[in-house]
Amino acid sequence: MKQEFRRNKKKRICQMCAGKSVDYKDVPIILKYVSEKGKIESRRRTGACAKHQRHIAQQIKYARFMALIPYVK
Repeated sequence: MKQEFRRNKKKRICQMCAGKSVDYKDVPIILKYVSEKGKIESRRRTGACAKHQRHIAQQIKYARFMALIPYVK
């Protein structure tokens, strides 16, 4: 008899689809989407949909360019 174990995974809801926005001027929010090494976190880690992940990446790049966050830590 082989038992099957199913994991009940909660589906993550994109925070931007739920109503929260990400702007390059909000440094504490931007830093949630950046790893310790300074890399942009993946969709799997952030839970964002594809459309909003592109938006997050663009806002992080703006914040780096404006020197609000460092390129590398």
